Amino acid sequence: MKLLRIKAIAKKELIQIRRDPLSLAMAFMMPVILLFIFGYAITLDVNNLRTVVYDLDKSSLSRELVAQFRESGYFTVVGNAYTNKDIDSYLDSGRAQIAISIPSDFSKNIKAGKNAGLQTIVDGSDSNTATIALGYISAISELYSQRIKGGRIKPLIEPRVRVLYNPELKSRNFIIPGLIAVIMAVIAALLTSLTIAREWERGTMEQLISTPVKKPELIIGKLMPYFLIGFIDVAVSVLVAVFIFDVPLRGSIVLLAALSSIFLFGGLSLGILISIAAKSQLVASQISMIATFLPAFLLSGFMYSISNMPKALQIVTYVIPARYFVSILKGIFLKGTPLNLLMFESSLLVVFGLTIFLLANRKFKKRIA
Repeated sequence: MKLLRIKAIAKKELIQIRRDPLSLAMAFMMPVILLFIFGYAITLDVNNLRTVVYDLDKSSLSRELVAQFRESGYFTVVGNAYTNKDIDSYLDSGRAQIAISIPSDFSKNIKAGKNAGLQTIVDGSDSNTATIALGYISAISELYSQRIKGGRIKPLIEPRVRVLYNPELKSRNFIIPGLIAVIMAVIAALLTSLTIAREWERGTMEQLISTPVKKPELIIGKLMPYFLIGFIDVAVSVLVAVFIFDVPLRGSIVLLAALSSIFLFGGLSLGILISIAAKSQLVASQISMIATFLPAFLLSGFMYSISNMPKALQIVTYVIPARYFVSILKGIFLKGTPLNLLMFESSLLVVFGLTIFLLANRKFKKRIA
């Protein structure tokens, strides 16, 4: 390989990119736009649960209980029910997700030291929200019981829990790093998926084939400008994560840049491979979207735990590069994980990148022949 020829191909590609300002703007703006849209839209935190109260007791103790639910910040009282039909109406129409029904003998039973029989009804159509809401209700009810009994009740086991790395348990802190991995998986493949196909469509591929440029030189030359664009996209995404979404970056920036480069090389090589196989820009862009977005979103561990998936799908996830990049980004962002603990993920990203690059090189040779 000769560096001079690689530089010539890279320069030619840069000129083509510069002549297409729309694609250039899309390449830089799309990651940020997607990060903002998904970053604000996807959250696993549950707040402001719409709650309707059916208070039959109407005592100071029942009002105190309702106030405790309201002051927790998790529940928003949207109305009062006066019959059981009112509760059904609120839940059926979606105006309320939770109904708290306080029986008429609530305060009497509490003063007598009996079970007060508080009833809560939760809309289970959203099982995740319902499960989290049940946890909140249980915790608030327990705190209320302890408070009105002057803290005389002491549990047999008093756990002392310490949460590491994300002590506030903000879902955004682990969603945003995973989101960067998913977005860059899509963007990297999409950027290069059009390069070879564009040459075929414009009829300029024959000119390139007639030159002394070798196959690896052509592929590397075409990868270089997009690698630069992809790297800038990663840098901008990290800045947005840290300064806009307040995600802590505890690890090494140099390590993050180095491992991002390896991931980008694999993603860009995949785009080149798709472009060589497709020969059409439209088909290449569609294949790259399907081949990257769905696997990265569903099978990388970004949204769903891989250990909870069926065994067959767990095996499939090993060939999804975003799986390793999600793990790397979460580790560097939240834990400050060093390289020696990321060797498994890094090694497999290197293997993936080299394998795809060699496949692209081999496939391109067949087309030339």
